[in-house]
Amino acid sequence: MRQEEIPSPALRSGPGADALVIDRLVNEILERYAALSEQLADPAVFAQQGRFAELSKAHSDLEPAYRLAAEYASARAAALDADALLDEGGLDSEMKEFIVAEKAGAREAMARLEEAIRLATLEKDPRDEKDIIVEIRAGAGGDEAALFAAELYRMLTRYAERLRYRHEVLSTSESGLGGIKEIVFAVKGRGAYGVFKHESGVHRVQRVPVTESTGRIHTSTVTVAVLPEAEEVDIVIDPNDLRIDVYRSTGPGGQSVNTTDSAVRVTHVPTGMVVSCQDEKSQLQNKERALRILRARLMDAAQAEQDAQQAAERRSQVGSGDRAQKIRTYNFPQGRVTDHRVGLTSHRLEGVLVGELEEFTEALEAAQRAEQLSRLTEAQV
Repeated sequence: MRQEEIPSPALRSGPGADALVIDRLVNEILERYAALSEQLADPAVFAQQGRFAELSKAHSDLEPAYRLAAEYASARAAALDADALLDEGGLDSEMKEFIVAEKAGAREAMARLEEAIRLATLEKDPRDEKDIIVEIRAGAGGDEAALFAAELYRMLTRYAERLRYRHEVLSTSESGLGGIKEIVFAVKGRGAYGVFKHESGVHRVQRVPVTESTGRIHTSTVTVAVLPEAEEVDIVIDPNDLRIDVYRSTGPGGQSVNTTDSAVRVTHVPTGMVVSCQDEKSQLQNKERALRILRARLMDAAQAEQDAQQAAERRSQVGSGDRAQKIRTYNFPQGRVTDHRVGLTSHRLEGVLVGELEEFTEALEAAQRAEQLSRLTEAQV
């Protein structure tokens, strides 16, 4: 598309700061789309497949925002034309009424498009589309925390199934009474990180444990970390930086799982990160799983170093596991679940525990968009 085919912005703003922000956004979108279109039409660019693919993706990603901006610019031009005709005067009453109605319609269209344009220009986290690795660990509360860790694992995997994602256990460490000290699993599906990243943090449970004879309510915690899974091209690990130890796998209580040294412990020497896997009978499979987890942790650490304010940083997500820290509380006596980040309480505890988490995901995504919009507006006023 050539530059002249794009509707002219012709945006003479009103006095409001919001109008100035929208005008600027519309101009930037139209100009960027025109520039990308021009570059894609250049034979020299087409000959560079890597560059062409990069520009094509940027062009495709920008297209929804462009359509909104073009519609806004058209409505704005119609409103300005109506203003000019009304300023000229000499109109009969019927024509004047028609033009006033046209102007009102154009202004309504502009108002309707404003928020959509803002949302369309929000920067997307490129990690949102990635598969994920989820780490669940029992925190404060002993056996009760381990039992709840097992329930959270079931909750998250059932939510994944509702979304038609696939999941795969990578590593487990069980406790007594059917609990889980730690479990690491992968979830595969487009947009998995964008959905599940909101589950990162400390989950607090309040209930009477099965081991409690006096009926006293206990408070326990479980930590959840959601990491975007790293491809080998994302994180290149130097084999010389690894120390790999093998040992015999053992199950709960110390009994032997098999009679070969199939369990693998991988230590990333430069960072001190350690990952152990023993669930598979094959040493090679355990090593491959350990390296997947290690790559995800390394990529997460690199992201945290680049931007210490990202909420997805593994350490800030998980905290210490203390009872005082929490993102969500599951209160069994009252049958309610409260997400403290958005102040949302649901009295559908049983439904939440079988993976009906859409209400919380939608509220958290809306809060995230509102925060991004606020920052965008502040930056452009």
